[in-house]
Amino acid sequence: MTAALDHDAPASRDWTTDDLDELPEDGVRREIIDGVLIVSPSPTTIHQTLALRLGTALYAVCPEEFYVTQGVEIRISRRRSLTPDVLVTTARAAARNPSHYQPHEVVMAVEIVSPGSVTMDRITKPALYAQVEIPFYWRIETEQGIVVHTHRLDPVAGVYLATGAFEELVETDEPWPIRLPVADFTPRRLS
Repeated sequence: MTAALDHDAPASRDWTTDDLDELPEDGVRREIIDGVLIVSPSPTTIHQTLALRLGTALYAVCPEEFYVTQGVEIRISRRRSLTPDVLVTTARAAARNPSHYQPHEVVMAVEIVSPGSVTMDRITKPALYAQVEIPFYWRIETEQGIVVHTHRLDPVAGVYLATGAFEELVETDEPWPIRLPVADFTPRRLS
């Protein structure tokens, strides 16, 4: 266990995406914000099932020019790298089968809020996604049922504008016409 911690221990230097490439592919989510390594706690089964089911539901209605995947890194710069829970990219970018995407290849980032990611998912990540002009951002709250908050980038102000909050049926025309019953991607509660 100590060896694994040694890889993730913050150094006195800036972390870069080159450093991420040197770390083992061990399923640990590592992100970089301004040269600081962020290691997220392991997601819960409910979180992962929600990401899987949402990704599958979006993929089923996704036009050919887009592609839906989950947990793939967006390299914002050498000192910033984020990994959304679900993301929509251009089909052209996905055809490369990349290990990471550039911001201009990403159409929508989706974050599922967990107790350990509240500030990141509600404040930090949307601000950074907006800064690199990712057109759409969805935030999914899970505390009291599933609520999908949709946002569209205001390119002039450089911030996301709320376009809806959906508890039963996600209805939006952006980035394509989407009509998804929330029940279709809500995980069964495990007892």
